[in-house]
Amino acid sequence: MPPNDDAVRVAAFRFLEEQVRLAGDEGALRRTVLERGFEYEGQRVPLLGPQGIFKPRVLSSIPLSITTVPAVEGEARPYDDAFGPDGLLRYRYRGTDPAHHENVGLRLAMRHQVPLIYFHGIVPGLYAAEWPVFIVGDDPGRLTFTVSVDERRFAQLGAVAPDNESPEIRRRYVTRLFRQRLHQTEFRERVVRAYQHHCAVCRLRRDELLEAAHIVPDADPLGVPSVRNGVALCRLHHAAFDRCLIGISPDCVVEVRRDVLDDSDGPMLVHGLQGFHGTTLLVPRSVVQRPDRHLLEVRYEQFLRAG
Repeated sequence: MPPNDDAVRVAAFRFLEEQVRLAGDEGALRRTVLERGFEYEGQRVPLLGPQGIFKPRVLSSIPLSITTVPAVEGEARPYDDAFGPDGLLRYRYRGTDPAHHENVGLRLAMRHQVPLIYFHGIVPGLYAAEWPVFIVGDDPGRLTFTVSVDERRFAQLGAVAPDNESPEIRRRYVTRLFRQRLHQTEFRERVVRAYQHHCAVCRLRRDELLEAAHIVPDADPLGVPSVRNGVALCRLHHAAFDRCLIGISPDCVVEVRRDVLDDSDGPMLVHGLQGFHGTTLLVPRSVVQRPDRHLLEVRYEQFLRAG
């Protein structure tokens, strides 16, 4: 890989580090920021483009990034990028021709073990970024590449792991952690957006204090990371919901547990919890994004048992 290519790639990693820091807790990045990119020796270097496999003009032959487009609630993604049974990402070829120049570019990245950036669409216009990722497999029969994530220290080209460290085991572990973070970020963004950035109980509209609460926990077989299994709640009401201090009936009515209603502990308890007993939950405008009634029934039974 030409020396200039190395320098551009490292500059891209540093740019992303700064953008993720500025983005805050979730670290999701706006597409406009990624399309604009950064300046390198007088040239603009965008980080992604219209196609999934992207090489800015400043690079010679190996792509800089690969992208999975955001899913739309109730619809399948146009490309079936997914994590395989081994926990690694399967990334679709560009088209059906293994010899397409973009597929050839990723094959070169695999041959030379060049680090790339992976962008995963959370919701339209918002992406999770992970780097470095490496192409570790190529399956022309299924038109897919296998992609693994590695630790940040290997974003510095030339970094060498200790002799006793297995790159395959390390990458599988790091990829699994990334997948967990990705699902959490995707779930949070899709749920909060469906509720128009309001707490469904108190209507608070401070994005920094909003979280996505699972109606049925994700450890439960029913706890799929779908908007219909989520409610946007502020941190107070999320904690209260998780601990069954408040519940949501199948008819989307907020209920406060009896012992909490009978307690006397100052104005915070009155205005933060007790005052919302019997109020109607704020729900998304779109019917297909509203809480699943069956899931609410399951969770409401848990609330009643706790009371």
